[in-house]
Amino acid sequence: MARKEKNIIAKRLIHSYLSSIISISLVLLLIGIFGVIAINAQQVSKYFKENVKVTAILKENVAERKARDLEKKLAAMPAIKATTYVSKEQGTRELKKMLGEDFMEAFDINPVPVSIELNINAAYFSADSLNSLEKKILRFKEVEEVSYQHSIVEVLNRNIEKVGIIFLVFIGLLTFISFVLINNTVRLNVYSKRFSIYTMRLVGATRGFIRAPFLWKAVLQGMLSGLLAVLYLLGILHLIREEFSEFFTVFDMQLIAYVLAGVVALGALICWISTLFVINKLVSLNNDDLYY
Repeated sequence: MARKEKNIIAKRLIHSYLSSIISISLVLLLIGIFGVIAINAQQVSKYFKENVKVTAILKENVAERKARDLEKKLAAMPAIKATTYVSKEQGTRELKKMLGEDFMEAFDINPVPVSIELNINAAYFSADSLNSLEKKILRFKEVEEVSYQHSIVEVLNRNIEKVGIIFLVFIGLLTFISFVLINNTVRLNVYSKRFSIYTMRLVGATRGFIRAPFLWKAVLQGMLSGLLAVLYLLGILHLIREEFSEFFTVFDMQLIAYVLAGVVALGALICWISTLFVINKLVSLNNDDLYY
């Protein structure tokens, strides 16, 4: 009978311990996700800016050789990161995908012009810089028109800085919430052992002697929770790499490694601090307070 009761108590303790680790790891996972986004915010911003297309539409009578020469001249400009030559045939195929195979039936001749698509360096991604670049490109006699989505430029420039500030505030708030949640979880686990702590006090154990095993267990619990959160996060990063391989290249792997290590360290630190606060309170309880 006594063995059965011990087994039940052991199972409950294991279940409680595992539940705490999983709960803490999920909180740390959220911190890790937003941490990865925050430290790579500049790279993500650069990625979106440099993938906005500016199209130089050429005149109808421009020969391919002259168009290729123009592409080289445009590629040499410091504001331009990359160029893509779009022939009449390639442009026609792309429009057919967008508008359907029969859109050409309304025209006697192919209306699709030769064009050069430009990717702009992030440092030049502003309304003034793009207007200046547009004027420079239009000076080439082969160019008929320069086209890009002005609204996207305005939205990106206006909102990227705001998004960065919101992310910082959100991470700070999330860290505070995580501390409260983890603190409550740890407090419940430690508080359930208050009678054992009181017994240790009765036999003359010092505060340091009582605190030590609880603090070491808290650090271990925090590290295990952090490692579990890291495994979750690595799984999410793997999915991003599989589904959005081009976007994944903007992430700085060294910074991500720092975040992963920080998640483990943060888990251990928060659990240690929470346990320290609770255990200091419990070692001061009198006999009447143990039941409330």
